[in-house]
Amino acid sequence: MYIRLIFRAIICFTIILCFNINNAKCQHAAEVQNVSKLSLEDFFANNTTFRTKQINGLRSMNDGEHYTMLANGNRLILRYSYKTGKLVDTLFNVAKFTDNRMKHIDNYQFNSDESRVLIEINRRSIYRRSYTADYFIYDFKNNELKPLSDEGSEQLATFSPDGWRIAFVRNNNIFIHDIRFGSERQITFDGKRNSIINGAPDWAYEEEFGFNRAFEWSVDGSSLAFMRFDETDVKEFQMNIFEGQNPAITQNELYPSVYSYKYPKSGEKNSVVSVHVYDIKDRTTLKMDTGEDSDIYIPRIKWTKDPKKLAIIRLNRLQNKMEVLLANARVGTTTVLYRDENDRYIDEINLDNLFFLDNGTEFVVSNEKSGFMHLYLYSMTGNEKMPLTKGGFDVTDFYGYDKTRKVFYYSSYEESPLEKHLYSVDLKGVKKKLTTDKGWNETDFSSNFNYRINTFSTVDTPPMVKLLSSKNKVLRTLEDNSELKDVMSKYGLAKREFLQVPSNVDGVMLNAWIMKPLNFDENNKYPVLMTQYSGPNSQQVKDSWGGVNWLHYLAQEGYVVICVDPRGTGGRGEEFKKCTYMQLGKYESDDLIAVGRWLQRQKFVDAGKIGIWGWSFGGFMSASCIMKGGDVFAAAISVAPVTHFKYYDSIYTERFMRRPSDNKEGYEDNAPLNMANKLKGKLLLCHGTADDNVHVQNTYELAERLVQANKQFDMAIYTNRNHNITGGKTRLQLYTKFVDFLNENLK
Repeated sequence: MYIRLIFRAIICFTIILCFNINNAKCQHAAEVQNVSKLSLEDFFANNTTFRTKQINGLRSMNDGEHYTMLANGNRLILRYSYKTGKLVDTLFNVAKFTDNRMKHIDNYQFNSDESRVLIEINRRSIYRRSYTADYFIYDFKNNELKPLSDEGSEQLATFSPDGWRIAFVRNNNIFIHDIRFGSERQITFDGKRNSIINGAPDWAYEEEFGFNRAFEWSVDGSSLAFMRFDETDVKEFQMNIFEGQNPAITQNELYPSVYSYKYPKSGEKNSVVSVHVYDIKDRTTLKMDTGEDSDIYIPRIKWTKDPKKLAIIRLNRLQNKMEVLLANARVGTTTVLYRDENDRYIDEINLDNLFFLDNGTEFVVSNEKSGFMHLYLYSMTGNEKMPLTKGGFDVTDFYGYDKTRKVFYYSSYEESPLEKHLYSVDLKGVKKKLTTDKGWNETDFSSNFNYRINTFSTVDTPPMVKLLSSKNKVLRTLEDNSELKDVMSKYGLAKREFLQVPSNVDGVMLNAWIMKPLNFDENNKYPVLMTQYSGPNSQQVKDSWGGVNWLHYLAQEGYVVICVDPRGTGGRGEEFKKCTYMQLGKYESDDLIAVGRWLQRQKFVDAGKIGIWGWSFGGFMSASCIMKGGDVFAAAISVAPVTHFKYYDSIYTERFMRRPSDNKEGYEDNAPLNMANKLKGKLLLCHGTADDNVHVQNTYELAERLVQANKQFDMAIYTNRNHNITGGKTRLQLYTKFVDFLNENLK
């Protein structure tokens, strides 16, 4: 009898449980149906729907107790207290001035005693980092605003350390404005477009060494060091500029104009770069000795704490030998202060992690001699004193030395390649972790290190900006993006889940995230889109805010989206990152194809409906993958791809591949251009005709190979668009094309 009662109870419980489960499923389905639906217009027509708020124009003031920021659409410069986080004063208001050019502030900088501010407006882009602008000097005491120059269209205007002069570049020459006398002095005279550049980098340096100003004031303002680029022998690349929507082209123009600029492709001649020092008092210029070999790179110059000593970073052309030259600015002689050699290449991060301490006797550098990126303390005699960091992780950022607390601040991937945290370490090697929440942290310190503003996020959590004391106490939340969170809550947004997937090598797992449709059912079969960039030392898979974007739209429409970081990407030490050396594209595509095969084995994946897409290096990868992995990928979108690295610039390409004459097989074996006859699936090629970075030549040449191989493909060419393919309704049209292509070939 008891057995019967127990059996009946079990049946009743099972019925109730099934009812509740089914009810929950129905309720979840109803919730999914009731939420707002995403559209591509949310991202590419109405760009404010999922806009992230952030702190713009953050500057720490001299006293270390106040900071400034831009507000009200970048029309105000406001001063806040670090201690309270409250507004103290409005330092500058665009509305108070009548110059019709001044609509908002693009950038600003204070002079040394903060009695004046240099306002930058009306910025006009040249390339990725370079631009011209109009500059104004505002005197706080006299409430007076004056233009830096009557001509306008200057570049890189920068106060001298004593605050009385401003150096800038105009038409490839350097000028110095004297505030006291309102005078302007030209200090170079040979500047000429496509020939000589003074004080600003050429295209390749700007793009690949990541800077746009090639002059530096000495610590006392007595001298100005600058780089001179002689690009006379660099070959020109020409682009046709069509009428289109370009306001610079007269309407009804019958013939397109031609834009020509110097672009050194791999193996070709580079600019010859020299370093000079101009003495303000004597008005003389002296060339520094950087050696007899002119086929080198000088990616950085930096003054030491001694106004007579200039540090010059010299790289050989193969970029596997880096030296810091210490120049005597008074006579031009140099000695080697520091040397780093690598059997593959020197990572670009080492160029910026050169920091001279205020004591004048020590400096900090980073290198990978341990197999991971770490910081080291050196004496000014060139001897290593101690490693500041060590272990099986990479250091990512160096923030400086706090001489009051006698600690160095840095961030690293010690917890995981997916997370970035802030640490301090003292001269005894005692380390402290200063950030605790699992995720990603970016930090700005006050000038005296008494406070810091920390921006924290996770992959699905918008940035939260907090003000903290030196004791790590939260003083105030400056921005929590609550409005964005409210908007997000009204939509059915898929979440990213982190996982590891197998590479092409046994035992090597790759970091990835996956987004599944909201009503995901593992018993169903879904089409998959793989998204990736895959470039050297890049990271797409990290616990950092990735925004709400078109990939969420795809998940809403029934796609599984997966993002993978293959071998060659960053955050996992030197061997993982540099194993692709001399074979750029080979191991990355092998890994992505291996992930595709892993996907085919998953229960919820439609094995015949897997696609891949990417932009730039990612476009190179997506084209390579569909040609090498025709049994895996049914469709690929390749945007602005490199199709053969002989077409790409010397600095980037040779860093990873050496010159074509040194590595013919590496170039030829991994070029999509040479794989056109292997195409099986559907391919969409997209490119802008005015792409100054990855030339449309890449797509045109691949298209011709595909035509001659009798392979069908789709192609979209965007008139006058650069590498970003933006402007007007271009992005909306472009991504609509992506979605239509995927729906046609994967659904």
